[in-house]
Amino acid sequence: MPRQRAGTGAAPVVTRRERCSILGSVTSRAPVPSSAFTIVSVFPEVLGTYGDSGNALVLQRRLEWRGLPVRTVVVSAGQVLPLDGDLYVIGGSEDDAQAFAVDRLRAGSLAQAVTRGAHVFAVCAGLQLLGETFATGAGDVVAGLGLLDLRTTRLAHRVVGEVVAELATPTGADTHLTGFANHGGGSELGRDASPLGTVRRGQGNRGAVGDPEGAVQGRVVATYLHGPVLARNPAFADWLLERAGGAALPPLRHGPAERLHAHLTTDA
Repeated sequence: MPRQRAGTGAAPVVTRRERCSILGSVTSRAPVPSSAFTIVSVFPEVLGTYGDSGNALVLQRRLEWRGLPVRTVVVSAGQVLPLDGDLYVIGGSEDDAQAFAVDRLRAGSLAQAVTRGAHVFAVCAGLQLLGETFATGAGDVVAGLGLLDLRTTRLAHRVVGEVVAELATPTGADTHLTGFANHGGGSELGRDASPLGTVRRGQGNRGAVGDPEGAVQGRVVATYLHGPVLARNPAFADWLLERAGGAALPPLRHGPAERLHAHLTTDA
């Protein structure tokens, strides 16, 4: 039975397993059915620093390579945020853009989409604006969206460099997450948010080795890592898709992305 978003009379969302059986050998060039998994790329012209907008493309391609129906909706900061997406992808930004984006997202009711059953994946500034509050470089404290129980203050030093974190929940055969950190804010998790992982190399949420990395709370997953992080961690990308789609994905043959991930996490 297709699953339906909680609390709405919206059309049922077909699980990924059901889509696969219905569509058989559909290719990425076939017409996109209405039941397609919907990725929403949120304000990439504002929240797309360090190539983070590439994360949405990675997710799309990993479904297309499996012959599964998918569409990506790119929403600019001047457009209304749709509420019927399956997975919303948010990237990083500088301070001014971050403060602008949080106001737009508050008005656009990203929280309402999550309440309806959507999932969110956020990076760096995206992580911070999903929290309770974050501080700008000028020292202003800005209210976040409250989807993550965390607060971000300014660090004494900027965190810059490669990071390898041990995942709290392994994604398939992978136990580690790798990426590049570049942030001046440090985030302290509250009791309702759990770490995505623990830093084994580099610096984490608060700027130290051994820190928590990222945050998970309900249907929201966030990290400080760029790369784009999903290009560097293909099994993690699949894990996000499986969480949002509610069904296991057919396996893909390992390729360059998997080999790069294995190389970067060796001896972590």
